[in-house]
Amino acid sequence: MNREELKEKYGKKRVPHQWRGTDLLSTLVTTFFGSGMSPKAPGTMGSLAATVVAYPMALFAVHSGFWPLFFIAAIVVFFAAIPFVKKAMKDTGTEDPGWIVIDEVCGIFMTFAFIRPDWITRAPWILIIGFALFRFFDILKPLGIHRFEKFPGAWGVMADDLLGGIYAGILLGVPLYFI
Repeated sequence: MNREELKEKYGKKRVPHQWRGTDLLSTLVTTFFGSGMSPKAPGTMGSLAATVVAYPMALFAVHSGFWPLFFIAAIVVFFAAIPFVKKAMKDTGTEDPGWIVIDEVCGIFMTFAFIRPDWITRAPWILIIGFALFRFFDILKPLGIHRFEKFPGAWGVMADDLLGGIYAGILLGVPLYFI
């Protein structure tokens, strides 16, 4: 995204409590149980909440032997969130508002799908690196990510973060395989 596009998207004044215009279930899902309601940096807060949830998910994956947990979680969140995001945007008359952070959750889960869960449990600092890489791709939207954002409606809201998670996961996973 160029500077003008960034200013247009993020330079708007936020309407506080826009999320109140939709039903409770859509609000809980789209704000990831309220993490998107943060008045400052809601996308970062949603990503942080997903990163915190990632540690117990990794523990579960290791103890159950269910290694593809993060990949499956990312795909399930992606498709399950579409109708909620669509409804929330329609109810509130918005297009990709900051308080919708379920897309960040999907992206974070996809980021960690590229590494083995036992690496997370043995070296929790990997969560910080994955979080930072995902936020880099989510905010700057390089390498064609901004094109996915232009998909219609809820698909665009979700797709750009899924692709950002893939890029972040590749950058996180490839060096770890050589360590």
